[in-house]
Amino acid sequence: MSDWLTKIPEAAREYIAGRRLDEVECIVPDIAGVARGKAMPASKFARQESFFLPNSIFLQTITGEWADNPSGAFTEPDMVLVPDFETVSAAPWTADVTLQVIHDVLDQQGNPVPVAPRNVLKRIVALYAERGWRPIVAPEMEFFLVARNIDPNQPIQPPMGRSGRRAAAKQAYSLSAVDEYGKVIDDIYDFAEAQGFEIDGILQEGGAGQVEINLAHGDPVALADEIFYFKRLIREAALRHDCFATFMAKPIEGEPGSAMHIHHSVVDAAGRNIFSDEQGRETPAFMHFIAGMQAHLPAAIALLAPYVNSYRRYVPDFAAPINLEWGRDNRTTGLRVPISGPVARRVENRLAGMDCNPYLGLAASLATGYLGLTHQDSPRAECLGDAYMSEDELPTNLGDALDLMVESDPMREVLGSEFVDVYESVKRNEYKEFLQVISPWEREHLLLNV
Repeated sequence: MSDWLTKIPEAAREYIAGRRLDEVECIVPDIAGVARGKAMPASKFARQESFFLPNSIFLQTITGEWADNPSGAFTEPDMVLVPDFETVSAAPWTADVTLQVIHDVLDQQGNPVPVAPRNVLKRIVALYAERGWRPIVAPEMEFFLVARNIDPNQPIQPPMGRSGRRAAAKQAYSLSAVDEYGKVIDDIYDFAEAQGFEIDGILQEGGAGQVEINLAHGDPVALADEIFYFKRLIREAALRHDCFATFMAKPIEGEPGSAMHIHHSVVDAAGRNIFSDEQGRETPAFMHFIAGMQAHLPAAIALLAPYVNSYRRYVPDFAAPINLEWGRDNRTTGLRVPISGPVARRVENRLAGMDCNPYLGLAASLATGYLGLTHQDSPRAECLGDAYMSEDELPTNLGDALDLMVESDPMREVLGSEFVDVYESVKRNEYKEFLQVISPWEREHLLLNV
């Protein structure tokens, strides 16, 4: 692998130009989207073709516990990690000159490990390719900058701005609000540039210290890689300025939650958007895609809202969708059709939380649209009014969401049954742990009153 530096993206080559590369971080995204792997001297990385990690990394919960292995004994056999050189990226916050590289995860026979989240997304993209289609996505990332919180028993507070006052809520789209933590934003821009990432825009969202970053549209796997990297660089930028960045769906009581809105379109082999015909009108395929999302998103919610906290975001009057209605230029609907020309016609899924694993969030969302395209379903009539007035159609907790996922034969078929079983095992373990925790609300209202 001595010539590996010739295979890496230009941004990474520019980052190390004229400097000695010290370290390489070999990374695999786990079920939660946490970076697992190992770091090693660049010289050692150059001498190896592949690396090994146990398959148990995909059975590890967010708390560090181990879920049961649905497919057999917990023997932790090694998986083979092969570097994907297209993902090589700078780690510009480190003291040494360091590159990161995401690895493909294979079994010892060379087959993709079906429970690896990046492989799940690749599986969905391959299903589209078999039909002569190529999905295009454009994600939006929302997150909060918050004051450092080292005691989990204390509520999260907004960060202190440059004015010496805490960031205020209800300042959506305010440029002066963004300027309050401009130094963090500056570092986010600098880190993104060093990593070769294109930011389409940064804006203040409705929550106190809540920021949105929009990414340019592109290939789902490449953009999931970017979001995975972005979460890391944003956290590092915040730490440089004595605050935290959090991607929790609902970190602050009384504030809006953070979403990962996903815009979808599909092009054919010639690069034409199949959602528009030659006259620029909406096609039946466009309606089929929406119908698939309406029919199958309930069974995908466990992937789009993967934690108990995720369901605190699905409440009325907090700018979060709580329905499966669709509408043109209607932000109260879970499925929004933005204003666009025929070439850019697309569907925006507003249900995914920013706490989801980006590979699994994109895979689940694209899977529902794929099922609609292949089943040629028809959607309900467009919602022309306030969709918040509609009946709730989404599971209201993680347990119900998991029930819907595991019982859905179509979702098992497209995501892979082995993955669904492993995901359920991990999430049931996390849910069980959460239910053993007694909350302040319970102590306040039940201790002396019941």
